[in-house]
Amino acid sequence: MRETVKKVKLIEPIDIERVSIYRDHYFPNAYIIDLPLDSLPDHVWLYIFEREWKISRHLWDRKLFVVGDKLRLVTTEHGIEEKIDWVKEVIERTNKSVDEYNKEADVRAVQAEEEARKQAEEEKAKAEAIKDVVRRRFGAL
Repeated sequence: MRETVKKVKLIEPIDIERVSIYRDHYFPNAYIIDLPLDSLPDHVWLYIFEREWKISRHLWDRKLFVVGDKLRLVTTEHGIEEKIDWVKEVIERTNKSVDEYNKEADVRAVQAEEEARKQAEEEKAKAEAIKDVVRRRFGAL
C-alpha cells in the first residue's frame, strides 16, 4: 500500500508572536517573513510547491522557501497584503495538485496490483502445464 501525500496549510488563525519578521541582510529594502505551517511537508509536497511558486509571474519581487515547518517569504513591504494572498494561493494550488497526484498514484497502484495478479496467474498456469507434462512422461502419483 502506498503512502498518501499529505496537504500542508498555513496555521490559521495565525499567532503573530510565532511569525518572525526581520530585515534581509542580502537584499536592501527586503524583509524575511517566516509563516508557520501546520506540518512538516514531505518531499513530494515540496517538489509540487516549488513548481507552483516558480511558475508565478511575481518572481521579480518575492521569493518563497520552505524551512522546516515554516514558509519563508522574502520580499519588500510594498503590497504586502497582495503578497500574503499570493502565498495562500500558491499553497492552495499546491494542495490541489497534491490531490491530483494522489488520485493518479491510486490509479497506478491499482494497475500495478492487477498486473502483479495477472503475472502470478500466468506463472501458476505455466507451472501447472509443466506438471502435466511431467505427469504424462513419468506417470502420476
